[in-house]
Amino acid sequence: KWTPVADFTHHAHTASLSAVAVSSRFVVTGSKDETIHIYDMKKKIDHGALFALKMNVNSACLGVSTGTITCLKFHGNRHLISGAEDGLICVWDAKKWECLKSIKAHKGHVTFLSIHPSGKLALSVGTDKTLRTWNLVEGRSAFIKNIKQNAHIVEWSPRGEKYVVVILNKIDVYQLDTASVSGTITNEKRVSSVTFLSESVLAVAGDEEVVRFFDCDSLMCLSEFKAHENRVKDMFSFETPEHRIIVTASSDGFIKMWKLKEDKGVSPSLLCEVNTNARLTCLGVWLDRATDTKESLLPAVEPPPVSKQEQSKRNKKESGREVQEEERQLKPDTKKCGLTGDSNKPTKGSSLVSTKKRKTVEMLEKKKRKKKKI
Repeated sequence: KWTPVADFTHHAHTASLSAVAVSSRFVVTGSKDETIHIYDMKKKIDHGALFALKMNVNSACLGVSTGTITCLKFHGNRHLISGAEDGLICVWDAKKWECLKSIKAHKGHVTFLSIHPSGKLALSVGTDKTLRTWNLVEGRSAFIKNIKQNAHIVEWSPRGEKYVVVILNKIDVYQLDTASVSGTITNEKRVSSVTFLSESVLAVAGDEEVVRFFDCDSLMCLSEFKAHENRVKDMFSFETPEHRIIVTASSDGFIKMWKLKEDKGVSPSLLCEVNTNARLTCLGVWLDRATDTKESLLPAVEPPPVSKQEQSKRNKKESGREVQEEERQLKPDTKKCGLTGDSNKPTKGSSLVSTKKRKTVEMLEKKKRKKKKI
């Protein structure tokens, strides 16, 4: 079992949190207080705050918008995208923390957004009963699809070949190549969070204590397990060198980490849990990749074969080292001999290098010069 330890705590918002996103260095949180706060996880400090911005006719950022920050997503370490209740989607430079573009995305609230693994496309859903596709390269709308009800979750698969749109307890599975629904998964209660465990396996949590694993191709439930004593609010999955992990957060205040089995038909085993004594609303996982890299070293690799020419060069270098070593051994140790810096005469108890040894050194130096000429 693992042991959870409190590492960094900061009371930054004046209202409850509604969204969280994580990059390799930063964690950002959105709140009902209409602000986005940035935390530097390397230094464990509050890095500052952002305010979602309105746009003018030239698409330049102007003024402060109003409304809860509903969703936050990083793409790599360079860009952060935010959505808010006023219908705005903002693209932020995650180095300078400046608003690069502000888009009036939906007539109602932006309820959720997801970025394609390539970073070229994004999907958003809102309370205007639309699913919108965004061209992030050009910063414009690419496609608008009207749906019958307000969707509250949209999520790309790991390879970006499919995506899911969640409406209440229904999960519509779309194929990217056809942009049409290939099937619908029905959960028992309203879905609160989904996360892909693989290209075809989807973990689903709702307004209940149970987490279910569904196959997106057959639309069948592979397994289910009781995760909490109250409804599960959010989930996150990631991989370590040893395990595939899923993290769950619940309204009961507990955060739990589960080790997934290779066979998704088998329930995961609990690694650790911690009671935060708070009513949890969202979850993010920051991984210290530098530490992971140190721990998971690559296996030893045999050296490549060496050519004859390279081997002869190496032999010459080795012989040169041997000559230097012999010279060093034959040289007198000034400390042992008791020689002073100004006098060439030996002090009492010292011994000078014999003539025979001096001739040996000269002979070795001649051999070394001959080898260099060759």
